[in-house]
Amino acid sequence: MPLPPARTPLAELSPTIALGALDGRYRGAVAPLVDHLSEAALNRARLHVEVEWLLHLVQHEVVAGAPGLSEQERSALRALVVDFDADAIDELRAIEAETVHDVKAVEYFLRGRLTALLAGSGAEGAARAEALGQLIHFACTSEDINNTSYALMVQGAVQEVWLPRARALVGQLAAMARDLAEVPLLAHTHGQPATPTTMGKELAVLAHRLRRQLGRVEGAAYLGKLNGATGTYGAHVEAVPGADWQRLSKDFVEHLGLTWNPLTTQIESHDWQAELYADVARFNRILHNLATDVWTYISMGYFAQVRGQGTVGSSTMPHKVNPIRFENAEANLEVSNALLDVLASTLVTSRLQRDLTDSSMQRNAGTALGHSLLALDNVSRGLAGLDAVPEAMAADLDANWEVLAEPVQSVMRALAARGVEGMSNPYERLKELTRGRRIGQAELVEFVRGLGLPTQEEERLVALTPATYVGLAPDLVEHLGEA
Repeated sequence: MPLPPARTPLAELSPTIALGALDGRYRGAVAPLVDHLSEAALNRARLHVEVEWLLHLVQHEVVAGAPGLSEQERSALRALVVDFDADAIDELRAIEAETVHDVKAVEYFLRGRLTALLAGSGAEGAARAEALGQLIHFACTSEDINNTSYALMVQGAVQEVWLPRARALVGQLAAMARDLAEVPLLAHTHGQPATPTTMGKELAVLAHRLRRQLGRVEGAAYLGKLNGATGTYGAHVEAVPGADWQRLSKDFVEHLGLTWNPLTTQIESHDWQAELYADVARFNRILHNLATDVWTYISMGYFAQVRGQGTVGSSTMPHKVNPIRFENAEANLEVSNALLDVLASTLVTSRLQRDLTDSSMQRNAGTALGHSLLALDNVSRGLAGLDAVPEAMAADLDANWEVLAEPVQSVMRALAARGVEGMSNPYERLKELTRGRRIGQAELVEFVRGLGLPTQEEERLVALTPATYVGLAPDLVEHLGEA
């Protein structure tokens, strides 16, 4: 029979039941992003920008004859941002229900708080509040507030939440690479046995790739603008013709900790967001590669899942310990990248002066970074539960002596280049020995002994094993340094 309706709709239950996984099942892993990329965080950032713009105008006496603010009053206004709480969120929601405009709701909220702050001074205070209220949102279009707010929010989310988690994971991976630098591993290219390496070197490659992308994310510029309805300072110049509005705008944006964009339409073009999201998505894709590689190593028995695995691996097979951390990470990285890709591709386009597609689109930044953050958490926990199994790696190496065809034919080539007789057609001779069949140590030694090699080269090749044929792999891990 079909699923019957609930007696009480789940949406009406209290506390509110989350629709999405990030606000429900995985809330604990992504909660720090709420302070930066939630709807409440957006209103808090808007309030911050509105307060700072008011204080900027007053401090620089841009409008001649407008009242000033004492240091205590300035601090009280800034405290509105620091003390932003559930009551403020509810009040803003109520104001927006009337204005049907989110930015205007913040303006009215601040005007009400300014009036309350100055009301204790009687008629003089009321007059000051009325005059200063005119400078709230002065000459601004909504996008002047929104673009700087989003820049601050994304900056905080990346620098204070995502980057520390990503750096920690890369550091964890680099430490594993150093620990396993000399553990020999049968490499696989195209899924086939290939020239041996070490587990540490393979992990170091992934750590090195991830670090490069971290460098790009760390170097991101967060742009902002404040130049009016079509980016011309039209209202600014008409209201106060003598002010250096470009300098005031630049100083204000930089005061917020952002990079000033001098040339925009009504909107800041969002190109910096597209650049940042592309870099995070590239990091995600490399992390996805790590997850699938480690998953494969687990399936090959090269890693054992030994810690933090007190959960049920299978509902019917007691022996199983599933690599769920890496599988969970794969899924979340794919969701994250789907969102990051659409953000990066759509935010750079706006019809003429602007359209509102960016308003809905930017609200997904928290979800995009949230799924990436969840993947970071899962990969970190997954790696922490692994122990390398050198015996399993050694067994695979010992079963694939044919991989030594490469060094034997390479030595023969070098000798042939020096004019040593009997070294012709080395590749073809090794192919005949090894292709399509397995050989062991005895067969390889017999072949090498029959080549007529100089004694030094012959003894070196006879002593070589798949486990010792790792080249400079252990030394290459040193490129990770200690950072």
